[in-house]
Amino acid sequence: MGKSILITGGARSGKSTHAEQTTLALGPRAIYIATAEAHDPEMAERIARHQARRGAEWRTISAPVELSDALDASDGEAPRLVDCLTLWLSNLMLADLDWDGATDALVRTIEAQRAPVVIVTNEVGAGIVPENALARRFRDAAGLVNQRVARMCDEVHLCVAGYPIKVKP
Repeated sequence: MGKSILITGGARSGKSTHAEQTTLALGPRAIYIATAEAHDPEMAERIARHQARRGAEWRTISAPVELSDALDASDGEAPRLVDCLTLWLSNLMLADLDWDGATDALVRTIEAQRAPVVIVTNEVGAGIVPENALARRFRDAAGLVNQRVARMCDEVHLCVAGYPIKVKP
């Protein structure tokens, strides 16, 4: 199995920057597997900022739902960075797809990878209880997805105020 690293933290905690640096430390070229979709101008701006930050050493694959397929198709080419699991989960839930089964498949896929995989996710359970049912279902599902992927990964890093802390060696 290739090395797998889960990087988690809150909004603007430095997760993506740390993940990019970690991925490039695993090889001179890297693949960025993007789960985000630009459904509004603000999200398009965020995506553009992420793309501008990355250099020519990155190739991008868009995988808003078919994350396991993207990992399998790119395995053996270069280290991969998945950014991010919580957007992937949102895409699955909003499309009324089986996020639980997709998570099982993702965990099996990560376990079978030969090339390294760095995965970004958001830590969403540390705040207040959301006021609506969909947000509560998402928060609970994100916590479960993060736990299942973290168990599979070799390392887990938590980013706080731009500083990564290794929580699973």
